[in-house]
Amino acid sequence: MTTDKAIQKKNHPTIHQQFSISYNYKVKFTEHLFQPNNLTFVDTLQADNNPKVRKLVFVIDSEVEKHHPYLNNAIQDYCLAYPTELQLCGTPLIVVGGEACKNNFHLVNDILKYIDDQKIDRHAYVIAIGGGAILDLVGFVAAIAHRGIRHIRIPTTVLSQNDSGVGVKNGINYFNKKNYLGTFVPPFAVINDANFLLTLNQRDWRSGISEAVKVALIREADFFYWIEENAQNLDNRIMETMEILIYRCAQHHMNHISTNGDPFEKGSSRPLDFGHWAAHKLEQLTDYKVRHGEAVAIGIALDVAYSYHVGMLSKKAMKRVHTCLEALGFFIYHPLLHNEQKNAFNPILWEGLEEFREHLGGELTIMLLDDIGHGVEVHQMNQEVLGKALMELIPKVGYINKFV
Repeated sequence: MTTDKAIQKKNHPTIHQQFSISYNYKVKFTEHLFQPNNLTFVDTLQADNNPKVRKLVFVIDSEVEKHHPYLNNAIQDYCLAYPTELQLCGTPLIVVGGEACKNNFHLVNDILKYIDDQKIDRHAYVIAIGGGAILDLVGFVAAIAHRGIRHIRIPTTVLSQNDSGVGVKNGINYFNKKNYLGTFVPPFAVINDANFLLTLNQRDWRSGISEAVKVALIREADFFYWIEENAQNLDNRIMETMEILIYRCAQHHMNHISTNGDPFEKGSSRPLDFGHWAAHKLEQLTDYKVRHGEAVAIGIALDVAYSYHVGMLSKKAMKRVHTCLEALGFFIYHPLLHNEQKNAFNPILWEGLEEFREHLGGELTIMLLDDIGHGVEVHQMNQEVLGKALMELIPKVGYINKFV
């Protein structure tokens, strides 16, 4: 019979493992990236100090290819112009973009097979060109292939250039839940080419502006006031104004990731998801007919109104935010917010709050405002108060659902 003393002798001291990894990547800004005399791309890859030619594969959003039919040939010509640095492996893979690509797990297998067929290894590069959904999808695949292949993002929408494309998250939707599968893996680099923005339709041009409003409201009042002053220029597609907005917004997002002490979101706090809990559920309920940025604008308007109704924010500030969103061309109300039979907040949308908590893990943490430029986290929300906040968003005259 084994004695307690004998068992204790077999126990060894606990081994403590601790190490840290430094991440360093750049977000670059340019135009006409694949013109041979533009050194931005080749210089970016040379930063790895690899003496060998760099093997590359490209995955391109089908909408980008449609609006930029020269792109495949431009990539091939560019690589041929730098034969000792760049080796293009295979024809770029074209993938249907938009949120639908994140709902299709077959695309994960298709991209993995493409990477395997081209013999891409951990010293090669997977380059994604497209909107935020394509970047999320390809970034996820790059992170799991060979336990991680170097990934370069070339965002082509306002939202991906100023927000999703410059961060460290990748993911796809699963179990009908937003970003249920994903990784925290920083890209090797991000390259913003303003020329891609010229072919965006008005909804996609506008959509990404809501993320700038979001970060301004929780981080910098002066940035919000600048957006107010330039709302007409932004809605009228003045490129110089948009480039400033993208740069300042990207700066805020990257500063948050590097300085908040939780870049991989181990805790429950997620300030940059201000306005997102309702937005994610609204996207899902509309089968993603409402764009992410459009849903975020509605989510911001709702949480700002809620901040007012719990006594945190002045009515003047609430109205100012709502007016700014509408001046930018956003609708701040959608019928799915509303249970019209009971004249109350839609209980199905309310379920999004628990899904948001589950995705965060731990305690429910929602960002609200106590002033323009200053966010405050709370850990509970009241459905009845949300109903009152909803009333602030409903148009006072006959409403026509203009979302398609």
